[in-house]
This record gives sequence, C-alpha cells and structure tokens, in this order.
Amino acid sequence: MQKKVILACTECLSRNYSSYKNAASAERLQTNKYCKKCNKHTLHRETK
Repeated sequence: MQKKVILACTECLSRNYSSYKNAASAERLQTNKYCKKCNKHTLHRETK
C-alpha cells in the first residue's frame, strides 16, 4: 500500500511537491527538486 507524502524545501521550508511512498518504509523520503521560491535545486524532505 502506498502513502501520500508532502515534500518541503530544506532552505525556505515551502511545501512544493507531493509524492507517494511505500507505507511500510520507516525512513523519510529525500530528493533533490527545483524550488520555485529559492530559484534553484535544493534538498526536499518528507514532512510529518
């Protein structure tokens, strides 16, 4: 089963993206994505 998660920029904390991950996974999702507010690629992490 998949769980919907929200990804937030680590620099400006804006919540830009949503994604799906495996519900059984215990670790948080981290990806490099483009942030419109920062105007560059930054690390985005899963929020609570």
